[in-house]
Amino acid sequence: MEEERLFTERQRFNQIWLWLLLLGINIRFLFNLYQQLIYGQHGSSEGLNTNDLCIAAGISLLVTAIFLSSRLETVITSDGINVRFFPFQLTFKNYTWDKISKSFVRHYHPLTEYGGWGLRFGVFGSGKAYNVSGNKGIQIIFTNGSKLLIGTKKPTEVEDTLKMINHLDY
Repeated sequence: MEEERLFTERQRFNQIWLWLLLLGINIRFLFNLYQQLIYGQHGSSEGLNTNDLCIAAGISLLVTAIFLSSRLETVITSDGINVRFFPFQLTFKNYTWDKISKSFVRHYHPLTEYGGWGLRFGVFGSGKAYNVSGNKGIQIIFTNGSKLLIGTKKPTEVEDTLKMINHLDY
């Protein structure tokens, strides 16, 4: 990505229900662990021993840390579109304009088209998707016919950038 950045966006998971769910799970495991370690009470309805409860709490905290550190980064340059879904991809994936036959912004349905948010593989020819929230995305159709959708919270800015560099198709 040596080229000048014409558009940059960084997104994170911001669904309130997700954070409440993770918070509730962590509080439950940590409270049960606290009761077992401090008071020797087994308040866990699952009947987990202390070691298993430590492992479950650790996994719960690790999953939360992954969600906290996750971010979708999109960069558009005159060379192409670059995307990274950190921490699952440490480097940007570069899609050059010569491999892209069409690019445009569209409304999509994350649950029905891709089964949710994250790094997803759609069914029925939807292709791959990188998304963390919302329902607007940059649809890319490659010269080989495969598809990629990159979620965006800045659809107007993306369209303006693609227009500016003459890569906006409808």
